[in-house]
Amino acid sequence: QVQLVESGGGLVQAGGSLRLSCAASGSIFRTSAMGWYRQGPGLQRDMVASISSGGNTNYADSVKGRFTVSRDNAKNTVYLEMNSLKPEDTAVYYCKLVTPFGMPYWGQGTQVTVSS
Repeated sequence: QVQLVESGGGLVQAGGSLRLSCAASGSIFRTSAMGWYRQGPGLQRDMVASISSGGNTNYADSVKGRFTVSRDNAKNTVYLEMNSLKPEDTAVYYCKLVTPFGMPYWGQGTQVTVSS
């Protein structure tokens, strides 16, 4: 079984930065793809950034150039560096792990609020 714990959320002013972390339990991490999703009030959960087990990354157009996803396999942790934050980035951010056979696991989420 896999458990994911997000941290690093908080309240920041527009233009500021935050670094989110997601720590995973178990040995499956280094062979799994990881992703960050977010969900605002009354909205669906959308993919923000992802990183494969080999380090290939993808970003939503809305965050490209501002956010960076990375992973540290020695620490079983994936990160999301968020720069030049905007009020529309306000959401609950969720970490997702997908095993090599396609089984997904979700974290509990961490709140990010960007004030204008």
